[in-house]
Amino acid sequence: MFFQNVLVAGEQVAILYILVAVGAIADKTGIYTEKVAKSCTDLLFYIITPAVIIESFFSLDYSPDTAKRLFTAMACGLVLHIVSATISSIVFNRCDADKSCIYKYACAYGNCGYMALPLAQAVLGSEGVFYCSAVIISFQIFSFTHGIYVMNKGREGAKVTFGIKQLILNPGVLSVIVGLPLFLLSVKLPNILSSPIHYIASLNTPVAMLIFGTYIANTRFKTVFKDWRIFCVALVKLIILPLVLMAGFRLVGIKGSLLAALTISAGAPTANNTVMFAAKYDRNTGLASQTVAVVSFISIITLPVMIALAQTVG
Repeated sequence: MFFQNVLVAGEQVAILYILVAVGAIADKTGIYTEKVAKSCTDLLFYIITPAVIIESFFSLDYSPDTAKRLFTAMACGLVLHIVSATISSIVFNRCDADKSCIYKYACAYGNCGYMALPLAQAVLGSEGVFYCSAVIISFQIFSFTHGIYVMNKGREGAKVTFGIKQLILNPGVLSVIVGLPLFLLSVKLPNILSSPIHYIASLNTPVAMLIFGTYIANTRFKTVFKDWRIFCVALVKLIILPLVLMAGFRLVGIKGSLLAALTISAGAPTANNTVMFAAKYDRNTGLASQTVAVVSFISIITLPVMIALAQTVG
């Protein structure tokens, strides 16, 4: 059963990385370069991903059990990021400040939107997206508080600033605010509204993977091997954290699609936000890009195993 699950999950991961490869080839041939891809990031962040989240809410029928699982997923998302932030701070506490902030952020925050959502959609369907959407809420809360603190800590003249607007007025949380009432009230949108949302949401996987492919194409893998800590990030982010969290969630009775969705979120490769936050707070963007690329590349192997394990024990 485990190996069958590995093959199924592996096939879905392979499909996604074929799209990544197309993006990398497009970059190398000048058809779709990293510079152009970066201009598409806002389209993905502000329009496509919110459409995916909103669609996941109105595509599922309300039931007390499903509602219970949703709020359980939200609570588990908070636990997930508390544990991730704590472990990453302990493991990478004694590094150079300019590098440690990258390692800590890269280890604590996974690609919940651009990788976990498409993968959950491929492996678990709309129910998986539904649960992963709940995790995105905690991701937004932590990345705009703890994440900013990590990137600012030790920086000359740094001021840690974040407020309620940053926590609420972001695409992930706003999408849940819109979609949650639709689910709880069993609102069925008319076709004239649901169809455009569906069409936009269907762009999420190909656009996200093509953009990521351009980042991979511009990564200098030869220099990566000079920094062994990047592989420590991969070990903690892709193996230790998902195993610890999977075991903890299973012990408290979480199973099925919810456990698989949480495992996908916990084992997702490093968030692209690592590069964006590094640039915003004048940190080492080269190291951030390399870390994201390497961890994501290694996740080709680890993600199918973690998903299969979650499906087997759940």
